[in-house]
Amino acid sequence: MRKYDFLFFDLDNTLWDFSANSHEALKQTFEKLDLISRLDSFDAYFKYYEQINESLWADYRAKKINKQTLITERFSKSLKAFEITDQDFEGINRFYLEFMALQTRLFAGTKETLTYLKKKGYQMHIITNGFYEVQHAKLNNCGLTDFFGKVIISEEIKTTKPHRKIFEHALKSTNAKKQKSIMIGDSWETDIEGAMAFGIDQIMNLNNGDNKIPETVKTSLSSANSMFLILNQHTKTYFIDEISGLASIL
Repeated sequence: MRKYDFLFFDLDNTLWDFSANSHEALKQTFEKLDLISRLDSFDAYFKYYEQINESLWADYRAKKINKQTLITERFSKSLKAFEITDQDFEGINRFYLEFMALQTRLFAGTKETLTYLKKKGYQMHIITNGFYEVQHAKLNNCGLTDFFGKVIISEEIKTTKPHRKIFEHALKSTNAKKQKSIMIGDSWETDIEGAMAFGIDQIMNLNNGDNKIPETVKTSLSSANSMFLILNQHTKTYFIDEISGLASIL
């Protein structure tokens, strides 16, 4: 008898290459608004934008700011640093999200791995912290919709990973059992620690490196003689280098 029946996937930077797709969507947005020519280097701007955006998302997850603040300040703050202040920042965000929904770059092996898991009869669902206006469109445009039953979007249930409520909602809405469920994601804080605290096993996808993993965990992983660690008494934490590594666990 297999250990898991219910697979809960993060979307951005686990299956869908958020970093590459965001770069392309923002470049298309700035080209549309004639902002590229006002920057010495779009790549330098994008690197700074990513830092601002990540910081604001952390505040949003902690409920220190609301969505409106996030979507306006990620552009107002980042563009101000490049001496651009005469823009409709909400308008920039609208175009950006429209272009984001059209991007289709997935990590290598994503569709092949999901096809393999679907053939094995796993029930697969998405738990994502993204905004509802783009997440369904992303899945549809890159051909992933049919792999998943439920798509649980944090904005729709008014809580984000890593908070317990989103995992409770996910299991309840899919009739999943804790001991038969596992969370697969790339974020140590939101996906792994969130699922661990809730009490379900996790798979950490290291496709973006291990720089966000605590040093104590890195040390344990480097000295471990297996592909998983037991970091608390209730759950297992597996590690894979890319999404195709799921085939060796599931």
